Amino acid sequence: MDGHDSEDSKQSTADMTAFVQNLLHQMQTRFQTMSDSIITKIDDMGGRINELEQSINDLRAEMGVEGTPPPAVKDEPKTPASSS
Repeated sequence: MDGHDSEDSKQSTADMTAFVQNLLHQMQTRFQTMSDSIITKIDDMGGRINELEQSINDLRAEMGVEGTPPPAVKDEPKTPASSS
């Protein structure tokens, strides 16, 4: 084994390291872009929900049912308690 083989090995390792670092940077950039996009869509949806809620409240006020409580929202079906 001569010094030339050692140099090739070092260069190959450096090339592979640079390749992996570049790949990781690209993945991080893409992940950040997707993350920003998701957050923007969630914010937009939150705004739309607020607008819908306001529209519902406006309609309720027009109909004169302002004093009635809003319908209950069901999160999960309740299971009856088992008796021992």
